[in-house]
Amino acid sequence: MNQVIILSVIGVYLLFVLFLGAVAGRGRADSAVEYIAASRSLGFICMYFLMGGAIFSAFAYLGGPGWAYSKGAPAFYILGYCALGLVPWLVWGPKAQAAGQKFGYVTQAQLFSDRFQSRALSVIIAIVSTLAFIQYVSLQMKGSAYVFEIASDGAIPFWAGALIAYAVVLIYVFFGGVRGVAWTNVFQGAFMVITAWVLGLYFCYSLYDGPTDMFMKIIAAKPTHLLVGPGTKMSFAAYSTAVLVSVLGFTMWPHLFMKAYTADSRRTLRRTIVYYPTFAVMLIPVLLIGFAGILQVEPDVLGAPDRILPWMFTNMQFPAAAVGLVLAAALAAAMSTQDTITHAAGSIFAQDFISVLMGRPTSDAEATKIIRIFVVLFGLVSYLVTIFGGQTLVALLLGAYGSIVQLLPLAFATFFWPRATRQGALAGLVVGVCYNYAIAFKFAPKLWDINPGIQGLVLNIIFLVAVSYLTKPQDKDHVLKFVEL
Repeated sequence: MNQVIILSVIGVYLLFVLFLGAVAGRGRADSAVEYIAASRSLGFICMYFLMGGAIFSAFAYLGGPGWAYSKGAPAFYILGYCALGLVPWLVWGPKAQAAGQKFGYVTQAQLFSDRFQSRALSVIIAIVSTLAFIQYVSLQMKGSAYVFEIASDGAIPFWAGALIAYAVVLIYVFFGGVRGVAWTNVFQGAFMVITAWVLGLYFCYSLYDGPTDMFMKIIAAKPTHLLVGPGTKMSFAAYSTAVLVSVLGFTMWPHLFMKAYTADSRRTLRRTIVYYPTFAVMLIPVLLIGFAGILQVEPDVLGAPDRILPWMFTNMQFPAAAVGLVLAAALAAAMSTQDTITHAAGSIFAQDFISVLMGRPTSDAEATKIIRIFVVLFGLVSYLVTIFGGQTLVALLLGAYGSIVQLLPLAFATFFWPRATRQGALAGLVVGVCYNYAIAFKFAPKLWDINPGIQGLVLNIIFLVAVSYLTKPQDKDHVLKFVEL
């Protein structure tokens, strides 16, 4: 009976989100700019939750507690990079927003390929982005599957749970575009924040005498669990470079970068950047849940560390309706990122891959049709990776950041270094991405436990600078229209 009530609550939640997302775009113009960038009209509230939904995902709501439970102190890297992630955007975010308005861009690759006058760069960025997106969406699907497995006491298998949640996302992204993504994220973001704080504080005070008592008992039982460095779960080099690659790569995610084009003004974008670190504060209670479980749940009972939040809640004596609400919040965390990425993946494929290969801009009808077709195909591939892949949620995220951070030098070169050339941009990007994947697939060594993305980024910058100085500069007037924005 409890499982029926829990699943009913989750079902009602899914139906509401489906309705909200599907109708958000009704009555709007049927154009690519509307579907991808909401006609550049989103205000501060939508922007705040739209960007916030990108981090308050299955990674934060399930992977964060999983890392706190299994690794301890290394989980605090999440707070560090979430607080600092948008800081680099103060440097080039307003410039990107101005470029979008002035030149009509709706994707990240359109900006970079125009600056460097390279169709090949557009295609490469589209491929790199899509591969990283698959890892990121797989992370969210795994989180959704865990929720359904636990909610149904195993009656809904892993493969079915991942499929159900993503089907809902697919429908409202298909019909609602970025407005559907934005308004569902406003609702889901507020829902997640409230439940996270209630749960985090509840577990600390019900299982211990508060957070201080909890941490003191963890130190007494497992002295190295709250440390980083030699003899712990994560070395100094691994921890610091995980923070660094996440901070530097954060705003280079195409689905975040593209949101600069959806803001209704530069003032809205600046306000979003300034207030965005408050989302890191929202993550504190989520980590407390994982720490609270360290002395309460044996690893062999739990199975995957990422299951700690739903496992603890369902195995304590809570009313079934309350369990359903909390699991719905965990599902909201996964879905609020799935929708943003799925929408971006379809937009990038249509604008930066198909349109470029066709050698002409696609019409609004063509672009919208291509986006919707690719959204379905992208979901299918991501689903297969989810079912047959075996990495933890946080490991999937860090792997994706390693390739996305390679776009960072392009942003600096576009707005601040006129001497950068097409050949330098291509060489740096290809070398950085290939080296990152070479380490990931163990074709190259991981030096001194440094994150592969940082190693690739160093090579990327070296090749960008060296090849740019060895090749002919681009037309000065063309370059200055980006530098002087």
